[in-house]
Amino acid sequence: MSSRRRTSQQIPLPFTGAGTHTGADDGGHFPMDPNETYLAEEAQKRYLTYALSVVTSRALPDVRDGLKPVQRRILYAMWRDLRLVPDAKFSKCAKVVGSVIGNYHPHGDTAAYDAMVRMAQPWVMRSPLVDGQGNFGSPDGDAPAAYRYTEAKLLPMAMELLGELDRKTVAWRPNFDATSEEPVVLPARLPHLLLNGSQGIAVGMATSIPPHNLNEVIDACVAEIDAAEPLTTKQLMKHVRGPDFPTAGTLHATRDDLHAIYETGSGTLKLRGDYKTEEKKGGAIDLVITSHPYGVERATIVEKIAEVILAKKLAPLLDVRDESTDEVRIVLETKKGTDPNLVMAYLYKNTPLQTTVGVNLTCLVPRRDEAGKEDENAPCQPARLSLGQMIREFLDFRMLTVTRRLQYDLGELAKRIHILEGFEKIYDALDETIRIIRKSEGKADAADKLIARFEFSPEQADAILELRLYRLARLEILVVQKDLDQKRAEARKLETLLKSDSKRWDLIKTELAELKAKYGDRRRTKIVGATDEQEYSAEDFIVAEDANVILTTQGWLKRVREIKDLSTTRLRDGDAVLSVVAGSTKSCVAFFSNLGVCYVTRIHDVPATTGYGDPVQKYFKMADGERIVAMLSFDPRVLDVPEAEEGAEPQPPYAIAVTRGGLAFRFSLSAHRDPSTRAGRKYARLNEGDDVLLVSFVKDKDAVLVATSDGHALGVSVSEIAVLGGAGKGAMLIKLNDEERVIGAVIALAKRDTIIVETEKGKTIDLTWQGIEGSRADKGSAIVKRDRFARVVPPAPTVPSLESN
Repeated sequence: MSSRRRTSQQIPLPFTGAGTHTGADDGGHFPMDPNETYLAEEAQKRYLTYALSVVTSRALPDVRDGLKPVQRRILYAMWRDLRLVPDAKFSKCAKVVGSVIGNYHPHGDTAAYDAMVRMAQPWVMRSPLVDGQGNFGSPDGDAPAAYRYTEAKLLPMAMELLGELDRKTVAWRPNFDATSEEPVVLPARLPHLLLNGSQGIAVGMATSIPPHNLNEVIDACVAEIDAAEPLTTKQLMKHVRGPDFPTAGTLHATRDDLHAIYETGSGTLKLRGDYKTEEKKGGAIDLVITSHPYGVERATIVEKIAEVILAKKLAPLLDVRDESTDEVRIVLETKKGTDPNLVMAYLYKNTPLQTTVGVNLTCLVPRRDEAGKEDENAPCQPARLSLGQMIREFLDFRMLTVTRRLQYDLGELAKRIHILEGFEKIYDALDETIRIIRKSEGKADAADKLIARFEFSPEQADAILELRLYRLARLEILVVQKDLDQKRAEARKLETLLKSDSKRWDLIKTELAELKAKYGDRRRTKIVGATDEQEYSAEDFIVAEDANVILTTQGWLKRVREIKDLSTTRLRDGDAVLSVVAGSTKSCVAFFSNLGVCYVTRIHDVPATTGYGDPVQKYFKMADGERIVAMLSFDPRVLDVPEAEEGAEPQPPYAIAVTRGGLAFRFSLSAHRDPSTRAGRKYARLNEGDDVLLVSFVKDKDAVLVATSDGHALGVSVSEIAVLGGAGKGAMLIKLNDEERVIGAVIALAKRDTIIVETEKGKTIDLTWQGIEGSRADKGSAIVKRDRFARVVPPAPTVPSLESN
């Protein structure tokens, strides 16, 4: 395999675009046809082409107008092709999609319609650009209706991006099939990228720009214009407090956290939904969720909270109802006396009511030459920007578009002034002009004669010939002269603006202030700094009551309130009770598996039922063939397990583990006192093919009695068994012959109990500690010589007591 790889690297396989490969020559080399290329080179070139297309033409927004190509083309098609301006009638979305994919964006109707829908959803866009009529989806995650059913037109905010297109403010390029043109970027009058944000995944990079408040962003732009030097991130944050999501919520971030994100262009923020309390008759309190995190579907939150209620993980929470209309209203019913802060602390941690919002200020930035001038013919390049860089990029672009707009307006004024000057001149020789026209052979001849006589330009001569007769009245010259004076004054004003950068910046500030007054609104998302979060534990939501946990040999698990007669416990055919423990529902119960893993959960989390219960594998991530061999209650009245001290020696109480391979060790239960994950915690690391037969709590005066398949038995004081500080294999408990195994083990409390062994011939033998006493690693006593041990009869489980030991 490795030699093949080396060969393929040394002699790349040719990729045939045309022609026929002629085979290797005598030297073993492949001659290359001029129409052939190496496959690796061609794959690399085409992948890079695809990656560049995704980055620059699909996934990332432009820093100047804040739009992705598909969004820009949708807005342009609605404005230019269909004239769906705000005061127009609604038009079918199918018509818009057809125009977009047919003329500008040949990437499928789904891509175009999905992008159009998002621009119309107020829970997605802080300032929507499309006015949708019909089913455009919902915050619950409902899909919009098909585009043949919905209608749309542009909103006034979209016109702030499109309004200056006709005034030669931006560069244009051919569309994909060169049948028409489209703008490279829209002449946005607002910093749209910060206002509405953007999400996208490209090849090797992504963007996640949160929306912001329009008032704050415009204030930051004005402050940047007024500053003599570029403002620092800290100075800009006096105006931009942080993201402002359309779904409101509360942002938990310190000023330092936000500063780091705005300075580096990346980071994460914690966003929570808001809630309030409503007191009902009887003293019970309803929790009403009034907002949800941005990007989270409302139905998902309701579903997750319902799962918590059904699983009885939050006892004080009784029911959840979604009463939302245009406003979010999710009602949570709680028991009387419930602490709302504790309930919400649990929901924030265990449901999507709290999310982490990623921030990645990556966008497309125009290329510039050494002088800093924008190169409109070169494709934009992706870059991760800071807050200040994003604002300065927009302002530079705004200065460029305003300058071009003024130049265009001045050019149009110059043309009109030129025509009006011709009108003014002709009124002084009106009779002569009429005689020249009457004696002319036609329009062209009349134009030539007027140009020769009065030195008109062709444009002036054409305008005079198109003049209506009523305009020859005496009063019309006054109108012309007034209009001419007005146009000359406007031209002088534009010339003054074009000569002064500071005056153009003042104009930009004035326009931004007008937009702020027109579209600005209050901040929706609250920002709180680092606050002490409500401390809670799972026990806070559990009603303390005594219960019994039953585990069967086939691995079925259940919780019952009390046990009057263990023989009446409901079991499946062929099953039997393996172990029974008691404890408070707030206490933990530990399950030890034959593969050396300990799983710990609260007794409250064990299913309460009078039926068969649930398989233990439902609650833990167990391996194939793994089974539970022992169960211990950590209720302090049964077994008081202190918290493990970091770095200290293993402390009692201890448990002992005996393996089929004849090994044994003791370990501290302190390491397993707290609930584990579904994967559990290792208490043993076994040899291959070995597994654990016995796990039991022991004291120093106890003994362990084991029996082997070849008829031997051994009793060893547990004080001889070493205590391990971590998961290990243990030491030899009983010496075994080849292919012989330990078949069972029991604990002799204070060395008084016995081990009952059944032979292969059906004989039952009761062995006492005194009869098989020995030392660790001995062979043990030979109990039978012409027979073999088949199994150890396990002690019958008893109903436990919760009286303090």
